[in-house]
Amino acid sequence: MTERPHRNFYGRIKGKTLKDSQKTYLAEDLAALSPGDVSWEDNPERVPLDLEALFGDRPVWLEVGFGGGEHLVHQAAQNPGVGIIGAEPYINGVAMLLGKIRRASVDNLAVHPGDARDLMDVLPPASITRTFLLYPDPWPKARHHRRRFVTPEHLEPLARVMKPGAVLRVATDIPDYVRQTLEEVPKARFEWLAERPGDWRESWDDWISTRYEQKALREGRVPHYLTFRRLG
Repeated sequence: MTERPHRNFYGRIKGKTLKDSQKTYLAEDLAALSPGDVSWEDNPERVPLDLEALFGDRPVWLEVGFGGGEHLVHQAAQNPGVGIIGAEPYINGVAMLLGKIRRASVDNLAVHPGDARDLMDVLPPASITRTFLLYPDPWPKARHHRRRFVTPEHLEPLARVMKPGAVLRVATDIPDYVRQTLEEVPKARFEWLAERPGDWRESWDDWISTRYEQKALREGRVPHYLTFRRLG
């Protein structure tokens, strides 16, 4: 049996009381959208997921922390030839996503309602062709910066599961998160693709603004859109 690493988790797991409809989504839909055995309880040997059984020969994308799921469902609907896995530990966000999946009738999604680190344990090496990290928890206090996703604890396993040439997109409205991203992501064998200011000031062509971004704009914060490529 593989030894389970000690991992602290600092984010929210649950918020407001779920609506009855959201409880129904979780009870009826979530299990069928599982990417496979991800948890340490179900997969103590950390056997890699069978992505071909899940999505056939389609390229596989990953969204880390999908919030309410707007972007995840948008990408799934716009890219039916791609399989997308979303990881999100916040159960209220998972319930919101499931409602959106029902309304959009997309069938190329899988959902891990938990820590992305556990998911990356069992993704096969070089299996992901695009990853989205959109408005991650900023952990603004300096003593909490080690909790951010853009640290070696997360970036090293992410680099392992991404193919050479795969694209990582990071969106954030926090200047210090931009700083840390630009410092840490290249250390994990990614190159920043910006050539002009518009490359980080302008959103991607296929972008859909999320509720987190709208909140940032209302509060006067400026979004940054950072694009990286996994080096070989």
